[in-house]
Amino acid sequence: MPEVTVAASPAAGFTRADLIRHVSGKIGAATPVGKVQPDAHSGPRPVTGPAGARPAEPIREGKYARIERERRFLLAGLPPAAAIAARRHITDRYLPGTRLRLRRIDYLDSGDCEFKLTQKVPAGRPGYIQGLITNTYLSAAEYDLLASLPAAVLSKTRLSVPPLGVDVFEPPLHGLVMADVEFSADEEAQSFLPPPAAVAEVTDDTRFTGGSLVSARRHDLLAWLAEYGIELQQTE
Repeated sequence: MPEVTVAASPAAGFTRADLIRHVSGKIGAATPVGKVQPDAHSGPRPVTGPAGARPAEPIREGKYARIERERRFLLAGLPPAAAIAARRHITDRYLPGTRLRLRRIDYLDSGDCEFKLTQKVPAGRPGYIQGLITNTYLSAAEYDLLASLPAAVLSKTRLSVPPLGVDVFEPPLHGLVMADVEFSADEEAQSFLPPPAAVAEVTDDTRFTGGSLVSARRHDLLAWLAEYGIELQQTE
């Protein structure tokens, strides 16, 4: 299913307040993001079959928003270099008090750069359906204006290992290597087999979402990974 996007308006002539009102109108009302919510997780989950069941009340796509279907896996290390098809450096800026994420993507192989503003509305239930996602692609000027807002920053390098995206996180989350795969249909998500290199599936563990990781400290990460049998050094 192709990604549905909202066309961005030029930043020229906008004041900072004008652009924020413009974005709010396109994206919609917001609720807080970036806080680690208590998880019902009571111990390591083995890598088994599909994560979670289909919700009894389906989440429906809107005019601009699409359903985000994703499964996440912890890896013990990096994939083989020969398996990597592309590399991207990603800088995510989570705007406090909102569900908005400002992303800069630097394509390391080509030197190209991409900017987008994303709203994620969580499903609020376990399973591969993460919720609704809406993307607005930005110009460099629009990105720079929004990047002047206060934000919590999360940086990582994404390695493309089809069909997986493998994220290698930067300090203080160094040592965390996580793979995710997105799906356009429920059947694809349910039938997907975990990659052989996966230590555990964390699709249902909200601590391993970007909105939670952005506020995680080193000692948090070490404790979470230890529950899955992954031991990292304490170094900051």
